[in-house]
Amino acid sequence: MAQTKKSSTAEDKLRALYDLQIIDSRIDRLRVVRGELPLEVQELEDELEGLRARLERMEEDNDQVNQRIMAYQMQIKDSNALIEKYTEQQNNVRNNREFESLAKEIEYQTLEIELCEKRIRECKAQLEQKSEGLNGTRERFEQRQADLQAKQAELEAIIAETQAEEDLLQDHSEKMASSIDDRLVSSYRRIRGAAKNGLAVVPIEREASAGSFIKIPPQRQIDIAQRKRIIVDEHSGRILVDKELADEELTRMNELLDKELAKLKK
Repeated sequence: MAQTKKSSTAEDKLRALYDLQIIDSRIDRLRVVRGELPLEVQELEDELEGLRARLERMEEDNDQVNQRIMAYQMQIKDSNALIEKYTEQQNNVRNNREFESLAKEIEYQTLEIELCEKRIRECKAQLEQKSEGLNGTRERFEQRQADLQAKQAELEAIIAETQAEEDLLQDHSEKMASSIDDRLVSSYRRIRGAAKNGLAVVPIEREASAGSFIKIPPQRQIDIAQRKRIIVDEHSGRILVDKELADEELTRMNELLDKELAKLKK
């Protein structure tokens, strides 16, 4: 189907450009079937990334609180050991001053234990307070993960149904583009990229550019029909072809593409 040489006459170029538009429009229609799914998948992936980072921060905060609890528990253990040691020493003191000194140490360690126990209670209260938010975030993460898997499976199924057809059309699009002057292809892609419907080359319908209600002057219509040069619609910026040429190429290209796609499906 692809031409091996760059199109020469203006009519050759117009036909090639319109053929390229026909192929690309068929690719567009295939992609429309996917609808908003690719965007939805991307949004879910972004949301999951945010939730994952939030979960990591929350779990890190909990780890730090648990580490503080363990440190306080170790301090309590050490203080109890010191109290036991000082109590035993009190049984062997030689005077009241040594006894009072040890009593103060025991009192200090007792206060340390009480303080550590208070800090542990505060830490546990923090953990309990954080627990609800953490569990809620985990549930949301798991739910959105399930949503993502479902959307990905749906998208993959749609892509699998149309991928072979899209690959074939994309191959023809590239071959057709290679048969056209590079500057024309660049212009075509620029116009196509700026158009919401992806139409860069359109026929004249009812004396106006297809999809437009602004009539083209009679002399300009005659110039387009003569196919002696490439004419761009001054209102839409799209390349114009006459309806006869468009109908001829649309019939020819669709028959050719349909035949190749039929072979592909066998």
